[in-house]
Amino acid sequence: MRPGPASLSILCSSLLCAAASAAPQAAVVLFDEVARPGVEILALAPDTTHLLAGDAVTAAAALRTTFPESAIELTRSKRADGGAALTLQWRQIWKSGVALQTAPQDLRPLLAQGTLGFDLKVDALDAGGLVVKIGCGPSCERQVPYVLPGRAAQGKGWQRVVLALSCFTRDGDDFSQVVRPFALEGTGSGQVSIANVAIAAGGTPNTACPDWRTVAVTPARLDEAWSIDWWLPRHRQKLDDAQQMVRDGRSPQLVFIGDSITQGWEKEGAPVWQTHYAKFDALDLGFGGDRTENVLWRLQNGAVDGLDPKVAVLMIGTNNTGLRGDFPVSTVAGIRRNLDELRQRLPRTRIMLMAIFPRDAMPDSTLRRTNDAINAQLPALADGNRIVFVDVNRAFLTPDGLLANTIMPDLLHPNAAGYAIWAKAMQPELDRLMALPRL
Repeated sequence: MRPGPASLSILCSSLLCAAASAAPQAAVVLFDEVARPGVEILALAPDTTHLLAGDAVTAAAALRTTFPESAIELTRSKRADGGAALTLQWRQIWKSGVALQTAPQDLRPLLAQGTLGFDLKVDALDAGGLVVKIGCGPSCERQVPYVLPGRAAQGKGWQRVVLALSCFTRDGDDFSQVVRPFALEGTGSGQVSIANVAIAAGGTPNTACPDWRTVAVTPARLDEAWSIDWWLPRHRQKLDDAQQMVRDGRSPQLVFIGDSITQGWEKEGAPVWQTHYAKFDALDLGFGGDRTENVLWRLQNGAVDGLDPKVAVLMIGTNNTGLRGDFPVSTVAGIRRNLDELRQRLPRTRIMLMAIFPRDAMPDSTLRRTNDAINAQLPALADGNRIVFVDVNRAFLTPDGLLANTIMPDLLHPNAAGYAIWAKAMQPELDRLMALPRL
């Protein structure tokens, strides 16, 4: 529902109300029935942005070489009541979006009680997902996932979405120089429309958001747009596989637990797995995209129930770093919760806690430094007996700390050569743990 004349009268006509006066800031209106001076409307593609200067803009030229089967189009559209809207259509692409960009502005006065509100109409999202973003200063943005509520809204017409600005804030964020106060990004394929986008000084949120302070330790399924179709079925299949192994008298003596890097033992790492770990009836419990809370959910929902392995290898956390930008302390807390759960459910199993692998080519990249900060805290979680910390990261790096795409083509996931390096570097400690008497 659009604001009526009385409501509109209290909204500022400029981007940042009362910027040069003593009056309290009331709202930042970004898109409604009136053309907003200084607001650029952008279509987002994976590596480019495209200004909507007329009625439509596409990212076809930018996608043609790298993503020839993909499409992104942003158009000006109309609601049934004649109101202005923007419609985003995208197909087979990992990132698309519509963003509203302004001159740098200070959103700090609005953060405590403020809300972000916009009208949303979802025409198609069963093969895609949404995320809502707000910039938090230069090279900084915060996001709220909107996959499940977005899919639930499909075909239900216009709905008002109101999020607390606190959903987008973390300790240390500045918000004094925000140039992109709103973006709605889509992945996969879909079509949505937005209207009446504004940041208000107050308001009542109608949409929940994760608490960044506790999300890493709160058990949850992985509900990314690209994971919904396979994640839970894979979990159930792994439960069946493990129980069948037990019934067959082949109870796994070695279990690997983690994310896509661990799941890769079933793909690029399969030959190495057959050579080194198949003899232990090893079980791969790696799930692409998992963060600490997703592993915790799996553990609490039967992943290792009924098993009694000699050793469990745990490596998790790089998706906390990359997908969500968690602070190291949050990721470490999530890893600690996973260790606690494993100790409870596998009382006779020794746990090999792996340092999170390096990522990105350069040692000073933000994500590399974040993983290094996490790894620096992990030895404190190990006791040298029940839990042993193992860091093989130097085996992947040159003497000056560079990571080569010859062993990790995307500078994150090992290829066959990378898995061979992992196995060789880990083998002495794994052999020692497997030879020890049961706890």
